[in-house]
Amino acid sequence: MSAAPHSIASAPASVGNVAAGFDLLGHALAGPRDRVTAWRAATPGVRIVAIDGGPTDALLPLDAQANTAGRAVASLLAAQAPGLGIELRIDKGIPLSAGMGGSAASAVAALVAANALLDRPLPLEALYPHALDGEAVASGARHGDNVGPQLLGGLVLATGDRLLALPVPDGLHCVLVHPHQRLETRRARAVLAAPFALADIVRQHEALALLLLGCQRGDLALVAAGLRDHLVEPRRAPLVPGFAQAKAAALGAGALGASLSGAGPSLFAWCADAGRAAAVAEAMTAAFAALGIGSDCWLSPVAAPGARLEQAP
Repeated sequence: MSAAPHSIASAPASVGNVAAGFDLLGHALAGPRDRVTAWRAATPGVRIVAIDGGPTDALLPLDAQANTAGRAVASLLAAQAPGLGIELRIDKGIPLSAGMGGSAASAVAALVAANALLDRPLPLEALYPHALDGEAVASGARHGDNVGPQLLGGLVLATGDRLLALPVPDGLHCVLVHPHQRLETRRARAVLAAPFALADIVRQHEALALLLLGCQRGDLALVAAGLRDHLVEPRRAPLVPGFAQAKAAALGAGALGASLSGAGPSLFAWCADAGRAAAVAEAMTAAFAALGIGSDCWLSPVAAPGARLEQAP
């Protein structure tokens, strides 16, 4: 295996939904990354040879069709190189079931690594539908709020068939706090099954419009007005002990807004600059600590880099 042509790629953690943009909006996070090594193999198809990353490796399937990375690469090969064989080794750097886009990052890193082995590699944007195929394994839905920004970096609007990179106001920073809890995406999506009131849907549309326009104009007052979740957060917050206290601490320390990152249990907060982000991070982690809940914390520009090829074949 080591003598065969191979490549290595990584993809970052991400913040999905960004409060107002459920399943549509996300941004990359500078910090934890998943790495995937891909080899050309003699036998057609996809095989996962190892998953490393501490306790997470025993919880993730080696079966390629049941793994986000394996399914994504299988989708790519079916479309571009049906006779090619690819072997993958996944190195998990992103916590599992944390609301940080870990399952999506494995899919994106695997795609970027496998794509480099094709005779005619695709541009990153063209990998998007295959990343959606992979992400669907973990969540049961084809949504691009994690894989989109992981592919492109920065803040991205991810629709069903396209990725749109969005402007980010100068200096805008994110605080991401991961309490030492796990919340599986499928469980977090299950609480959304009941219908939503029309009035709440209208309020959510308003928030998304304000957030997008605020980013376009570089207007932090509009950004703050739009960083609200009237639909998903009220149903998911009870699944995360300490959520209310940590969010209140973030807002009290001067965050523009705060909510769940993806399905949770992680929380994110947007801040006007790095200095404010440091104060917000201290307040949020202290709020969890006061409840006896440990946490990890990262500070990142919202305009963080996306996936990258670390070693070409």
